[in-house]
Amino acid sequence: MRRAIFSALGGMAALTLAVSASAQSSMTLYGVVDNSIQYAHDTGGESHQIKLQSGQMSPSVWGIKGNEDLGGGLSAVVDLESQFDVNNGALANGLLWGRIAYVGLSRNGLGTLTLGRQIDVMQDLVVPVQGNSFLEYFTAPGDVDLSDGSVKVNNAVKWLSPNWAGLQLAAMYGFGNVAGSVGSGQSYEVAANYAAGPLTFAAGYLHSDNGNGDHSTRGTGSATGIFFTPVNSAYSSASKFNIARTGLAYNAGPVTIGGYYSFSEYLPDGFSTFRNSEYYNNGEVFVFWQMTPETSLELGYDYLKSRGDSSATYQQVTLAADYALSKRTDLYASASYGHASGSNGMGAAQAVIADSYADPGTSQQELLIVGIRHKF
Repeated sequence: MRRAIFSALGGMAALTLAVSASAQSSMTLYGVVDNSIQYAHDTGGESHQIKLQSGQMSPSVWGIKGNEDLGGGLSAVVDLESQFDVNNGALANGLLWGRIAYVGLSRNGLGTLTLGRQIDVMQDLVVPVQGNSFLEYFTAPGDVDLSDGSVKVNNAVKWLSPNWAGLQLAAMYGFGNVAGSVGSGQSYEVAANYAAGPLTFAAGYLHSDNGNGDHSTRGTGSATGIFFTPVNSAYSSASKFNIARTGLAYNAGPVTIGGYYSFSEYLPDGFSTFRNSEYYNNGEVFVFWQMTPETSLELGYDYLKSRGDSSATYQQVTLAADYALSKRTDLYASASYGHASGSNGMGAAQAVIADSYADPGTSQQELLIVGIRHKF
């Protein structure tokens, strides 16, 4: 009997401590599981391909997010997020926390400061005015301008402001961590977003050093993940790359119209395999229609023109739809067509649909997707 009484008292004490702790801090398990059937025409040197593809509308991820109230409006924050392939269980890029891994502090009125592996700040503030903030795929072929956030920044210090009367700012610096050369592999970025009624304007700029050949291997900068398609892979040995992006969106009730423009440059040095700088100008326009509370439709067009070391033109059109079965589960479908002409620096330009998982085609490519997504 005495043992039972002590056990009950211990349980009550533990419950009291748990309730007290929960009033001051929280830990949340969250995630997205996204899977689809994908048909690609003219891909990977073949006429067609049908397969299951994870993460088409949203990356399949799971994560742990924490917040501790430190008093006086100050909080500690932490976020660990892992991306995986739902069809085989593999980790994206072989990294446990491949998307996000940071810890930091948040202060009321001042914003949030975090340290670790993080998404770029244009993903936070510029993407919301782009077509891909609703459905996919409405961004530059090969994501050469980071319009879909392919790059993750290692060793990064990031500040995200609160919303000041419609204005939000962000800045980030990624350390190169190279002995004897502070600038080798470093990156820095700024972004802003301003909303005034139905109109939202955003802009951002990123500079990334791709590694000083005297001190490190080329391609080992803090900003990683941009050279993964033939659209810009001929310039993976660039000494540095710079990207500027600006966009505008207008919300008219159930309809939102908008677009963005970007300028990207890949600059060579003596360690590069190309000699002349390569430039990319990209423009995208879209219209999104919330037909009913459950059904949405989006149409978009993207035009990308490169010049300098090589010259190519890429055009892409996408029609996408989404139907919400509940607040957490939806069905989606999309159809995209891409066309390329000119040279990409390695040969004839190849059609690539945004940053989809379809392998490049020849001068044209079609991509059809039907999928399901669940958020928790």
